[in-house]
Amino acid sequence: MSGTWAPEWVLRRQIVAAARRLHAQGLMPGPAGNLSARVDEGRVLVVPSGVPKAGLQPEELLVVTLEGEVVSGIKGMKPTSELPMHLEVYRRRPEVGAVVHAHPAASVALTLAGVSLAKPVLPEAVLLLGEVPTTAYATPSTPENRTAIAKWIAEHDVILLARHGALTVGHTVEEAVVKMEALEHTAQTLLWAYLAGEPEPLSAEALAKLKEVRAHYGR
Repeated sequence: MSGTWAPEWVLRRQIVAAARRLHAQGLMPGPAGNLSARVDEGRVLVVPSGVPKAGLQPEELLVVTLEGEVVSGIKGMKPTSELPMHLEVYRRRPEVGAVVHAHPAASVALTLAGVSLAKPVLPEAVLLLGEVPTTAYATPSTPENRTAIAKWIAEHDVILLARHGALTVGHTVEEAVVKMEALEHTAQTLLWAYLAGEPEPLSAEALAKLKEVRAHYGR
């Protein structure tokens, strides 16, 4: 089932604002990270490769097809090298309107330490993020990341990329960004918790209630 997407000029402004917001929080340092948004059923708006997110401009975004063909953009600019991963999401999830790939430090640190966010500990994380799987390691900026997320993306809106970063999706740019922010806050909280000891997972009863609330609000 597809959705109704915002006009392209609105999406351009939303992506630029989101990129600067995530950069300001340290989630997209320098040229790291990338964003995209669905223009329609067959086209996607995506950030260019190598451009620092703090200075990204709306006119620098490129329009590509779901096959990866660039149909408009500034001459000489190329789409982000992680484009295959973004397109994998749009092909498998027609209801998704935006994808964010960032490099949240605490979240990546947990993957380095072998700590899984699939373990339900924080109730707010269960409500907003659901279960968060971690992929197998894949070489950054290669199609390996597309393969790594393929087994997870149909059922999960938030995915950790081992030793690399994180991927969040949403119906809107704002929704995908909020999930990335919530993911990193969850990871930071867990890092503090592990310094104090081993955090206890939520009970089966508590988890069942949270899943009911999540289902009720359409998450």
